[in-house]
Amino acid sequence: MKKIFAHSASETASFDTALLRSEHLLPDPFQPGAIQLAWWETDRTIAGGILPVETPLALPNPADLRAAFFLERREAGVINIGGPGTVTVDGVAHPLAPLDAIYLGRGAKDVSFASADPAAPAKFWLLSYPAHAAYPTRHAPFAAAETVVLGAPATANERHLTKLIHAAAFPTCQVVMGVTRMQPGGVWNTMPPHTHLRRSEVYLYFDVQPAHAVFHFMGQPQETRHLLVHNEQAVLSPPWSIHSGAGTARYSFVWGMGGENQEFADMDPAPVADLR
Repeated sequence: MKKIFAHSASETASFDTALLRSEHLLPDPFQPGAIQLAWWETDRTIAGGILPVETPLALPNPADLRAAFFLERREAGVINIGGPGTVTVDGVAHPLAPLDAIYLGRGAKDVSFASADPAAPAKFWLLSYPAHAAYPTRHAPFAAAETVVLGAPATANERHLTKLIHAAAFPTCQVVMGVTRMQPGGVWNTMPPHTHLRRSEVYLYFDVQPAHAVFHFMGQPQETRHLLVHNEQAVLSPPWSIHSGAGTARYSFVWGMGGENQEFADMDPAPVADLR
Protein backbone atom coordinates (compact mmCIF):
# COMPACT_ATOMS: atom_id res chain seq x y z
CA MET A 1 0.00 0.00 0.00
CA LYS A 2 1.55 3.27 -1.16
CA LYS A 3 1.87 5.96 1.53
CA ILE A 4 1.40 9.67 0.75
CA PHE A 5 1.89 12.28 3.47
CA ALA A 6 0.09 15.59 3.90
CA HIS A 7 1.60 18.92 2.77
CA SER A 8 0.73 22.48 3.75
CA ALA A 9 -0.61 25.00 1.26
CA SER A 10 2.59 27.05 1.42
CA GLU A 11 4.75 23.98 0.87
CA THR A 12 2.66 22.79 -2.08
CA ALA A 13 2.87 26.22 -3.72
CA SER A 14 6.59 25.58 -4.35
CA PHE A 15 6.16 22.16 -6.00
CA ASP A 16 7.17 21.68 -9.60
CA THR A 17 5.03 19.58 -11.93
CA ALA A 18 6.71 16.26 -11.15
CA LEU A 19 6.46 16.70 -7.37
CA LEU A 20 2.87 17.96 -7.53
CA ARG A 21 1.91 14.85 -9.50
CA SER A 22 3.76 12.46 -7.21
CA GLU A 23 2.07 13.86 -4.08
CA HIS A 24 -1.47 14.45 -5.39
CA LEU A 25 -2.10 12.10 -8.33
CA LEU A 26 -2.82 8.36 -8.38
CA PRO A 27 -1.83 7.64 -11.99
CA ASP A 28 -2.68 3.94 -12.44
CA PRO A 29 -5.08 2.60 -9.79
CA PHE A 30 -6.61 -0.07 -12.05
CA GLN A 31 -4.38 -3.03 -12.93
CA PRO A 32 -5.90 -6.30 -14.26
CA GLY A 33 -6.21 -8.92 -11.56
CA ALA A 34 -4.96 -6.61 -8.83
CA ILE A 35 -5.96 -4.33 -5.96
CA GLN A 36 -3.96 -1.07 -5.87
CA LEU A 37 -4.34 0.93 -2.63
CA ALA A 38 -2.85 4.22 -1.46
CA TRP A 39 -2.91 5.55 2.11
CA TRP A 40 -3.08 9.36 2.37
CA GLU A 41 -2.28 10.98 5.71
CA THR A 42 -5.05 13.59 5.31
CA ASP A 43 -8.08 12.19 7.16
CA ARG A 44 -6.24 8.82 7.00
CA THR A 45 -7.81 8.21 3.63
CA ILE A 46 -7.33 4.96 1.74
CA ALA A 47 -8.20 5.07 -1.96
CA GLY A 48 -7.65 2.58 -4.72
CA GLY A 49 -8.80 0.53 -7.66
CA ILE A 50 -9.89 -3.11 -7.79
CA LEU A 51 -10.00 -4.85 -11.17
CA PRO A 52 -10.94 -8.55 -10.94
CA VAL A 53 -10.78 -10.46 -14.23
CA GLU A 54 -10.86 -14.27 -14.20
CA THR A 55 -10.96 -14.79 -10.44
CA PRO A 56 -12.35 -12.85 -7.47
CA LEU A 57 -10.06 -10.58 -5.47
CA ALA A 58 -10.18 -10.48 -1.67
CA LEU A 59 -9.87 -7.16 0.15
CA PRO A 60 -6.37 -7.30 1.68
CA ASN A 61 -5.29 -6.33 5.17
CA PRO A 62 -2.13 -4.23 4.74
CA ALA A 63 0.31 -4.58 7.60
CA ASP A 64 0.42 -0.78 8.04
CA LEU A 65 -3.17 -0.83 9.36
CA ARG A 66 -2.15 -2.91 12.40
CA ALA A 67 -5.65 -4.42 12.29
CA ALA A 68 -7.09 -7.93 12.40
CA PHE A 69 -8.81 -7.21 9.06
CA PHE A 70 -9.18 -4.19 6.77
CA LEU A 71 -12.54 -2.97 8.11
CA GLU A 72 -11.90 -3.71 11.79
CA ARG A 73 -11.79 0.02 12.55
CA ARG A 74 -12.73 1.43 9.13
CA GLU A 75 -15.63 1.90 6.73
CA ALA A 76 -15.49 2.05 2.94
CA GLY A 77 -17.53 3.16 -0.03
CA VAL A 78 -17.18 1.41 -3.38
CA ILE A 79 -18.44 2.54 -6.82
CA ASN A 80 -18.26 0.34 -9.92
CA ILE A 81 -17.16 2.28 -13.03
CA GLY A 82 -16.75 -0.85 -15.19
CA GLY A 83 -18.91 -3.76 -16.30
CA PRO A 84 -21.29 -5.68 -14.03
CA GLY A 85 -19.72 -7.25 -10.97
CA THR A 86 -20.33 -8.60 -7.50
CA VAL A 87 -19.11 -7.60 -4.05
CA THR A 88 -19.44 -10.41 -1.53
CA VAL A 89 -19.53 -9.34 2.12
CA ASP A 90 -19.31 -12.04 4.80
CA GLY A 91 -20.89 -14.60 2.48
CA VAL A 92 -23.64 -12.35 1.06
CA ALA A 93 -23.30 -11.48 -2.65
CA HIS A 94 -24.26 -7.98 -3.79
CA PRO A 95 -24.45 -7.56 -7.59
CA LEU A 96 -23.32 -4.10 -8.74
CA ALA A 97 -24.38 -2.76 -12.11
CA PRO A 98 -22.27 -0.05 -13.76
CA LEU A 99 -22.15 3.06 -11.51
CA ASP A 100 -23.81 1.27 -8.57
CA ALA A 101 -22.27 1.78 -5.13
CA ILE A 102 -21.98 -0.29 -1.98
CA TYR A 103 -21.24 0.88 1.55
CA LEU A 104 -19.12 -1.42 3.71
CA GLY A 105 -19.48 -0.77 7.42
CA ARG A 106 -17.00 -1.21 10.23
CA GLY A 107 -16.71 -4.87 11.18
CA ALA A 108 -17.30 -6.42 7.75
CA LYS A 109 -14.63 -9.10 7.75
CA ASP A 110 -14.52 -11.08 4.50
CA VAL A 111 -14.95 -8.90 1.40
CA SER A 112 -14.24 -9.98 -2.17
CA PHE A 113 -14.78 -8.51 -5.61
CA ALA A 114 -15.63 -10.29 -8.88
CA SER A 115 -16.50 -9.47 -12.48
CA ALA A 116 -19.51 -10.98 -14.24
CA ASP A 117 -17.64 -11.08 -17.57
CA PRO A 118 -13.83 -11.11 -17.79
CA ALA A 119 -14.08 -9.56 -21.25
CA ALA A 120 -15.87 -6.54 -19.75
CA PRO A 121 -14.63 -6.53 -16.15
CA ALA A 122 -15.96 -4.53 -13.27
CA LYS A 123 -13.76 -1.71 -12.00
CA PHE A 124 -14.37 -1.02 -8.32
CA TRP A 125 -13.18 2.30 -6.90
CA LEU A 126 -12.76 2.13 -3.11
CA LEU A 127 -12.57 4.99 -0.63
CA SER A 128 -12.09 4.24 3.07
CA TYR A 129 -11.86 6.23 6.31
CA PRO A 130 -11.61 5.43 10.03
CA ALA A 131 -15.01 4.66 11.57
CA HIS A 132 -16.25 5.31 15.10
CA ALA A 133 -19.40 3.20 14.77
CA ALA A 134 -20.64 0.13 12.88
CA TYR A 135 -23.34 0.58 10.24
CA PRO A 136 -24.71 -2.19 8.02
CA THR A 137 -23.72 -2.92 4.44
CA ARG A 138 -25.91 -0.98 1.98
CA HIS A 139 -26.26 -1.35 -1.78
CA ALA A 140 -26.93 2.01 -3.49
CA PRO A 141 -28.21 1.43 -7.05
CA PHE A 142 -27.36 4.23 -9.44
CA ALA A 143 -30.79 4.03 -11.07
CA ALA A 144 -32.54 4.81 -7.76
CA ALA A 145 -30.18 7.52 -6.51
CA GLU A 146 -30.86 11.25 -6.21
CA THR A 147 -29.60 13.17 -9.25
CA VAL A 148 -29.53 16.94 -9.65
CA VAL A 149 -28.80 19.00 -12.76
CA LEU A 150 -26.21 21.73 -12.28
CA GLY A 151 -24.72 24.41 -14.52
CA ALA A 152 -25.90 25.43 -17.97
CA PRO A 153 -24.86 25.10 -21.63
CA ALA A 154 -24.12 28.84 -21.77
CA THR A 155 -21.33 28.43 -19.19
CA ALA A 156 -20.10 25.07 -20.58
CA ASN A 157 -20.71 23.32 -17.27
CA GLU A 158 -24.04 21.48 -17.48
CA ARG A 159 -23.62 18.29 -15.47
CA HIS A 160 -25.64 15.62 -13.67
CA LEU A 161 -24.56 15.04 -10.05
CA THR A 162 -25.73 11.77 -8.49
CA LYS A 163 -25.44 11.22 -4.74
CA LEU A 164 -24.93 7.55 -3.91
CA ILE A 165 -23.50 7.32 -0.38
CA HIS A 166 -24.67 10.25 1.74
CA ALA A 167 -26.34 11.01 5.05
CA ALA A 168 -29.80 11.66 3.58
CA ALA A 169 -29.89 8.12 2.17
CA PHE A 170 -28.41 6.09 5.05
CA PRO A 171 -25.96 6.69 7.92
CA THR A 172 -22.18 6.42 7.60
CA CYS A 173 -19.39 7.65 9.84
CA GLN A 174 -17.48 9.82 7.37
CA VAL A 175 -17.64 8.65 3.78
CA VAL A 176 -19.77 10.52 1.21
CA MET A 177 -19.61 9.53 -2.46
CA GLY A 178 -21.26 10.08 -5.80
CA VAL A 179 -20.79 10.48 -9.54
CA THR A 180 -20.86 13.58 -11.75
CA ARG A 181 -21.35 13.24 -15.52
CA MET A 182 -20.68 16.15 -17.84
CA GLN A 183 -23.38 16.68 -20.46
CA PRO A 184 -22.83 17.41 -24.18
CA GLY A 185 -20.96 20.70 -24.48
CA GLY A 186 -20.11 20.70 -20.78
CA VAL A 187 -16.44 20.68 -19.79
CA TRP A 188 -16.19 22.66 -16.51
CA ASN A 189 -16.90 20.86 -13.26
CA THR A 190 -17.37 22.41 -9.83
CA MET A 191 -17.24 25.90 -11.26
CA PRO A 192 -17.15 28.26 -9.48
CA PRO A 193 -14.87 26.27 -7.18
CA HIS A 194 -14.79 26.10 -3.41
CA THR A 195 -12.85 24.76 -0.45
CA HIS A 196 -14.05 22.99 2.71
CA LEU A 197 -11.70 22.82 5.66
CA ARG A 198 -14.00 20.35 7.39
CA ARG A 199 -13.16 17.53 4.95
CA SER A 200 -10.84 16.41 2.19
CA GLU A 201 -11.87 15.02 -1.18
CA VAL A 202 -10.72 12.51 -3.78
CA TYR A 203 -11.66 12.74 -7.47
CA LEU A 204 -11.47 9.75 -9.84
CA TYR A 205 -11.82 10.88 -13.45
CA PHE A 206 -13.20 8.36 -15.95
CA ASP A 207 -14.92 8.23 -19.36
CA VAL A 208 -12.02 10.40 -20.59
CA GLN A 209 -11.35 9.43 -24.20
CA PRO A 210 -7.76 8.45 -25.16
CA ALA A 211 -7.06 11.59 -27.17
CA HIS A 212 -8.39 13.88 -24.43
CA ALA A 213 -7.57 14.96 -20.88
CA VAL A 214 -8.89 16.96 -17.94
CA PHE A 215 -7.07 19.94 -16.46
CA HIS A 216 -7.73 19.59 -12.72
CA PHE A 217 -7.27 22.85 -10.83
CA MET A 218 -6.11 22.82 -7.21
CA GLY A 219 -4.29 25.02 -4.72
CA GLN A 220 -5.46 28.00 -2.70
CA PRO A 221 -7.81 30.38 -4.52
CA GLN A 222 -5.04 32.99 -4.85
CA GLU A 223 -2.29 30.42 -5.54
CA THR A 224 -3.79 27.96 -8.03
CA ARG A 225 -2.02 24.99 -9.60
CA HIS A 226 -3.14 22.36 -12.09
CA LEU A 227 -2.72 18.67 -12.81
CA LEU A 228 -3.19 17.18 -16.27
CA VAL A 229 -5.31 14.09 -15.70
CA HIS A 230 -6.07 11.22 -18.07
CA ASN A 231 -8.63 8.43 -17.98
CA GLU A 232 -9.06 6.56 -14.69
CA GLN A 233 -6.59 8.66 -12.75
CA ALA A 234 -7.37 10.09 -9.31
CA VAL A 235 -6.55 13.35 -7.54
CA LEU A 236 -6.09 13.81 -3.78
CA SER A 237 -7.57 17.18 -2.84
CA PRO A 238 -6.54 18.68 0.55
CA PRO A 239 -9.07 20.63 2.66
CA TRP A 240 -7.40 23.97 1.86
CA SER A 241 -7.46 23.37 -1.90
CA ILE A 242 -9.96 24.23 -4.57
CA HIS A 243 -10.99 21.32 -6.79
CA SER A 244 -12.40 21.93 -10.24
CA GLY A 245 -11.61 20.86 -13.74
CA ALA A 246 -11.97 21.53 -17.44
CA GLY A 247 -11.80 18.77 -20.01
CA THR A 248 -10.91 18.86 -23.66
CA ALA A 249 -14.11 16.82 -24.14
CA ARG A 250 -16.91 15.57 -21.90
CA TYR A 251 -16.00 13.17 -19.08
CA SER A 252 -17.25 11.84 -15.75
CA PHE A 253 -15.80 11.56 -12.26
CA VAL A 254 -16.39 9.88 -8.93
CA TRP A 255 -16.17 12.29 -6.02
CA GLY A 256 -15.69 11.16 -2.46
CA MET A 257 -15.21 12.96 0.84
CA GLY A 258 -14.27 12.25 4.43
CA GLY A 259 -13.67 14.43 7.46
CA GLU A 260 -15.40 15.97 10.43
CA ASN A 261 -18.79 16.60 8.82
CA GLN A 262 -20.99 15.20 6.06
CA GLU A 263 -22.84 18.36 5.07
CA PHE A 264 -22.78 18.35 1.27
CA ALA A 265 -23.49 22.08 1.08
CA ASP A 266 -20.74 23.04 3.57
CA MET A 267 -18.49 24.93 1.15
CA ASP A 268 -16.41 28.10 1.28
CA PRO A 269 -16.91 29.72 -2.14
CA ALA A 270 -13.98 30.84 -4.26
CA PRO A 271 -15.54 33.21 -6.83
CA VAL A 272 -13.99 33.11 -10.28
CA ALA A 273 -13.24 36.85 -10.12
CA ASP A 274 -11.04 36.23 -7.06
CA LEU A 275 -8.97 33.35 -8.47
CA ARG A 276 -5.31 33.89 -9.21
